[in-house]
Amino acid sequence: MNGPGARGGTTVRDALRGWGGVTAMAVVCALVALVALCLPLTTATTATQNTTATQTARTKAAEECEAPEKQTLSPSSADGDTIRAIKNRTGEKRKLIVGVDQNSYRWGYRNPNSGKTAELEGFDIDLVHRIAKDILGDPDAVQFKAIPTDQRIPAIQDGRVDMVVRTMTINCDRIGDVAFSAPYFKTGQQVLAPKSSPVKGYDDTLADRRICTAAGSTAFAALEADQKEGKLPASTDISTTVPNQLDCLVRLQLGEVDAVVTDGALAASQAAQDPTVQLKGDAFTAEYYGVAMKKDADDLVRRVNQILVDYRKDTANGWQASYEKWLSATLGKDAENSEPPAPQYLRTA
Repeated sequence: MNGPGARGGTTVRDALRGWGGVTAMAVVCALVALVALCLPLTTATTATQNTTATQTARTKAAEECEAPEKQTLSPSSADGDTIRAIKNRTGEKRKLIVGVDQNSYRWGYRNPNSGKTAELEGFDIDLVHRIAKDILGDPDAVQFKAIPTDQRIPAIQDGRVDMVVRTMTINCDRIGDVAFSAPYFKTGQQVLAPKSSPVKGYDDTLADRRICTAAGSTAFAALEADQKEGKLPASTDISTTVPNQLDCLVRLQLGEVDAVVTDGALAASQAAQDPTVQLKGDAFTAEYYGVAMKKDADDLVRRVNQILVDYRKDTANGWQASYEKWLSATLGKDAENSEPPAPQYLRTA
């Protein structure tokens, strides 16, 4: 009698004959199909678990976050992997790639009177040129990319830009997604409305009013949170959001909304563009703009922080000169209310 090892051992076909032929084959096929179905399910479950873990970590980090404007690395002029990669770009590609706005008057906008090229100008643009000069030795070695408000973080994470310099507020939610420099500007959320409007500020006069904000902005987050907590009238309609903040001014001009909520610095520039609107009331938050970069771009964060230190010290061609050129007409000659605090570098890794 042949044992299991005879003729190279018992084959699957031999075994199936012993199980009853067709019936056994059906059982095996069913098992194979079950395994095939389970594999994608297992993969999907793992992916869901990973996403949930990431969201939990981000939520915990946001809850534990204090003074987000201080959660940055100490300054350094040393080149690391990120900066070397930028410097190693060749030919026309040897540029700093920066996400900016092209519609914010006096911050980042195209001046039609600047010539055929309508080059980008403004306070944020001056800072970009300063960073490019320090890293690449040429203030014009920049590739500007116009980024909508709600695409600032994805553009950094996807590697489409090296950094974003676009009136971007440092807050606890965002530092879970990107790294920020030390603050380079202080502002706060304010209400912008027609001069004839009965709206007086961020108060009960916003009841039954339609407010426009930019999607993904700190303004919308503030409105949403305050309405849930009863600090904003429940009848205030905050459903209108737009990709770019300037679109809110257009909605206001068309009568589609009654007011806009945005950073006071931006709102002041919009009021300069349209003399029929004005800021209503005082700022109801205190916020700081920072340069945003990838989470692991430590050397670039440190370098930008060093550049900001030098930029603030340069009274002839630095922060103060840029403020006087672009913002003093709308925010006042005294820059004290807009100056960022002395930087603190509490992030260690």
